[in-house]
Amino acid sequence: MFDRGEALALLQLGDSAFPAGGFAFSWGIEGLAADGLLSDRDDLDRVIADHLAQRWASMDRILLRRAWRAADSDAIAAVDRLAEATTPSAEMREGSRRAGRALLGVWVKLAGRLSVSYRARVSADPRLGHLAVVQAITGRDAGLSLDAAELVSGWTLITGLASAAVRLGLIGHIDSQQSLARARALLADLLADAPDDDAMPSSFTPFIDIAVSRGPLRAVRMFTT
Repeated sequence: MFDRGEALALLQLGDSAFPAGGFAFSWGIEGLAADGLLSDRDDLDRVIADHLAQRWASMDRILLRRAWRAADSDAIAAVDRLAEATTPSAEMREGSRRAGRALLGVWVKLAGRLSVSYRARVSADPRLGHLAVVQAITGRDAGLSLDAAELVSGWTLITGLASAAVRLGLIGHIDSQQSLARARALLADLLADAPDDDAMPSSFTPFIDIAVSRGPLRAVRMFTT
């Protein structure tokens, strides 16, 4: 049955106006453009598809689901450390932690019970606070179902990538909407196939990882990643 309350929560949490700090991260869009590998909507669509299929579905979603099932903060922290260990790029690790901590900070201010509890652990350990893990924590605080939390996670990635491309002047707003529609269909297909509970997180996005890793070497940049 259609759940109006959850649908409204999805609209709120998936809105780009939700103050989670996502505007600071391009997740490789800026670097790929600087290296001449992304210049139009077709290029953006391919990058979004790579992100979704080769990283989000096989890594972030796996971590989110593990953290969602975690019985206590010790178990959540174990998933967080797994996220740290399975992210080879130092810049991607740092970006994931910064994005996760920003989202966690919002939910601490919103008095999310799990968020407030986990914030103490994150403050004590610089390796903790990865985005996918925090998305599970905040999704539970928001009263979402696991399906809804996964949807928000995937959708905010898509909108963040498209928004970065617009802000960099690579595409216009109409092109952005066309990319969102195409990515929305891919996300729906990925969500229809649930991973095994014991699946291990993995990713293979070498061009994106290299573009992000080259960020600190660039004289001028707009985004953290």
